[in-house]
Amino acid sequence: MSMLEIKGLSVHYGMIHAVKDLSMQVNAGEIVALIGANGAGKSTLLKTISGLLPKTSGSITTLEQDITHSSPVKIVGLGVIHVPEGRRVFSGLSVLENLQMGAYSKKDKSAIKESLAEVFAHFPILQERLSQDAATLSGGEQQMLAIGRALMAKPKLLLLDEPSMGLAPILVKEIFSIITSIHESGTTVLLVEQNARMALSIADRGYVMETGRLVLQGTGKELAESAQVQKVYLGG
Repeated sequence: MSMLEIKGLSVHYGMIHAVKDLSMQVNAGEIVALIGANGAGKSTLLKTISGLLPKTSGSITTLEQDITHSSPVKIVGLGVIHVPEGRRVFSGLSVLENLQMGAYSKKDKSAIKESLAEVFAHFPILQERLSQDAATLSGGEQQMLAIGRALMAKPKLLLLDEPSMGLAPILVKEIFSIITSIHESGTTVLLVEQNARMALSIADRGYVMETGRLVLQGTGKELAESAQVQKVYLGG
């Protein structure tokens, strides 16, 4: 089943044509990686899927529901949850309050408790930091909190924007291992990532984006072995 289908999508930032007639698909149960240089339009695409940016043309469907003109609140309600670039944790709020913000649309207290337990299973460090101001966490811990907050909303499709940015190599491995375990527990993932090698190593399929267009697609393995991808993105 298709979790996400994009057809002929174009997006403008003022005069800039940031996404150009783009079509792609994410099937239920996949990890799909989207790689490309800075400014290729990857973050713009995720913000557009989430309803944060208007479309110039084209359509977006999730679970066979048209969300092309839906509000961000409705899109979240359908289970499409976005972890933005730069973590964006709420400073001045504790770790627990940040996690509770992720479940703001949920009313069932026992389900929220269950979600918290799942988050702590993935991120034990957050349980130790519950009453700490989110702003005082390390970069890696803030990234874990941002992903944990998204998991509180019970995502069907998780949109991850540059989860490894600014993290030490050992933490990058840990974050990717956690993304894999989230996927194994039944969540479909669309991963935007500068670290192409790591992204393609865990992806079922991938797309390469350049200046607003998709220029290559294939399985994670095919793209990792592609001479073009190796030369431009893998330092080979």
